[in-house]
Amino acid sequence: MAWPLIKLLPAKTNFRFVAFSKIAAIISVVAVIGSMALTLIPFEGPCGGLNCGVDFKGGTVLEMNLGGKSVDLGKLRGALTGDEGLHDVQVQGVGENNTAAMIRFETPEGGNPAQKVEEIKTHLSGQFEGAQYTRTEVVGPKVSGELLTGGVVALFMAIGLMMVYIWFRFEWQFGLGAAIGLLHDVILTFGLFALFDDLEFTLTAVAAILTIIGYSMNDTVVVFDRLRENLRKYKKLPLGEVIDLSINETLSRTIITGVTAIMALLGLAILGGEALYSFSVALMFGIIIGTYSSIYVAAPVILIWGVNRNDADAEIVDMGGFKGKR
Repeated sequence: MAWPLIKLLPAKTNFRFVAFSKIAAIISVVAVIGSMALTLIPFEGPCGGLNCGVDFKGGTVLEMNLGGKSVDLGKLRGALTGDEGLHDVQVQGVGENNTAAMIRFETPEGGNPAQKVEEIKTHLSGQFEGAQYTRTEVVGPKVSGELLTGGVVALFMAIGLMMVYIWFRFEWQFGLGAAIGLLHDVILTFGLFALFDDLEFTLTAVAAILTIIGYSMNDTVVVFDRLRENLRKYKKLPLGEVIDLSINETLSRTIITGVTAIMALLGLAILGGEALYSFSVALMFGIIIGTYSSIYVAAPVILIWGVNRNDADAEIVDMGGFKGKR
């Protein structure tokens, strides 16, 4: 038995997506420039405008609770600042009435970092009765730098390999459109992390962006595959109309897949806790923006450059500069 709400989706749509491609291009360019500005400004290492976690920034993270009692953040901050050897100390309340506290500080150089963390725990336990530590992370500056470099390289390698795959499977115009669409999605996701300080940029965020690349590419391939079929089927139809037809024919599948994934991720964001919150929000944003880029970024690139329909009897269509194969 089919899900009743699926019946609300029209069996056939005839939206003119290409007609709004110029407006969408302006919106995308503005969004990309704004996202890059938010991500890079201020021009300070290692993460610029991103709220980098301990994975990339280096340092120590402790999460402390008092068994359900409220934590006095002022007293906690004073206890940490008075401890010699700690720099860049940050204390943040967690939960309602500050039932827990997130402590961040720069990992002291020299000596054994793990031993220093245990000394700090002992010091705090002496001032806060019943203190419990549910999270402890220690990352040195050298390791964090390597993780950041590796994460960025992984993102660009993924985009490059996806472009090569599309290039071989379709044509170079399709590969270029897919690569531009993926860059669009990645930059806008970085902008999301830069815009909201409560979204921490960690290795989990890199995993989310890589997942977004895979999802966006999958959606783009579905549209491109239908476009290739329709280019062979409708040889005399203008390219813009073939693109509209292909997107409309895959639209219901795209909506059903996207809504189903977002529903699952919404539950994960609400019930998964702080560790999975940034991951879930980034993926939900990526699914929406990835669907948009498949329609209004990747496909219009093909419209600009044109395609070769590979048949000698295919009609020559004026596509704004590209005249096809003569």
